[in-house]
Amino acid sequence: MSFSSKINQARRVIMQGLASNIGKSTISKKDYSNNPLQVKRILICRPNSRLGNQLLITPLVQELVETFPECKIDLFVRGFLAPILFENYSNVDRTIKLPRKPFKELIGYSKVWFSLRKYHYDLVINVSMSSSSGRLSTQLTRSKVKFFNEDSEELRAKYPDYIHIAKFPVYNLRKYLTQFGIKENNKPVFPLDLKLSPSEIANGKNVLDNIVSDTKKTICIYTFATGSKCYTESWWEPVYDRLKAEYGETYNILEVLPVENVSQIGFKAPSYYSKDIREIGSVITNTEVFIGADSGIMHLASSVDTPTVGLFSISDIDKYQPYNKGSIAINTNKTSTDDLIQVINKILSDKKGE
Repeated sequence: MSFSSKINQARRVIMQGLASNIGKSTISKKDYSNNPLQVKRILICRPNSRLGNQLLITPLVQELVETFPECKIDLFVRGFLAPILFENYSNVDRTIKLPRKPFKELIGYSKVWFSLRKYHYDLVINVSMSSSSGRLSTQLTRSKVKFFNEDSEELRAKYPDYIHIAKFPVYNLRKYLTQFGIKENNKPVFPLDLKLSPSEIANGKNVLDNIVSDTKKTICIYTFATGSKCYTESWWEPVYDRLKAEYGETYNILEVLPVENVSQIGFKAPSYYSKDIREIGSVITNTEVFIGADSGIMHLASSVDTPTVGLFSISDIDKYQPYNKGSIAINTNKTSTDDLIQVINKILSDKKGE
């Protein structure tokens, strides 16, 4: 185990110890039947720096804006991504950012934690039930209403998709708010949404057209993922060859490259590289289908409303699958390349029929 891994493990142990007895949502004894809870300021606690995990709270933000249209929302996160991802969310106000590497910036890290006491909120929400940092930060805030996001057997039985990481806090919050005189929302949970502007989408098309032929539509692939979620070159190369054989005459095939600038197909396809997350999203939204393993970029593709084929071999499909229109998750331990092609064919056929 590397030194940095040992440090992170120590941090998690400390946080788990501090948060071990924290996690019960506050229950108000006031009668809200004639005067529902008034919510103007909200804090969402998701102290995690990963792209996917921050995109996965966009359905919760949309839910809150629909429920409390005039509210202002602060985000307690790690890293620098949140201001970029929520750039076009007018209700999102402050971003309270923990340093990505707390032990290298210990003073700054501590100051951010203490800053949680600076503001008063009408509602504080912990996104992840398993996050010690999330529970601890929720507890530290100044708010009479604190939602810790506990598991519910009732909701688990009611909703087949209850365990999905983006939907779990929404279903739980809807139920929790009923005690404050707010009618439970039974509509489908919002999809992930980066909220690209028309100018961003147009710019993405220009970028794409400068890489591949603008006379053909484009299939997008992403061959990277972190750790054991990443498929090997021996898996991707024959899949790419099959994609090229099936679609090369009528579609461009574009590989979006990761920040590591590596390719599991040896850079055989035209490729696109950028560190600008919103531009990456704007390019992907101009493609017909995205194919890639469970990763932050897979969730990014879902958040720009591109039909997404999520490839799963390790992580929990039910918990992380893309669910925007046209998207599907595939367990590659149980399916073949032929099955993948059938899925892509259906997506492309449905797109033509729109």
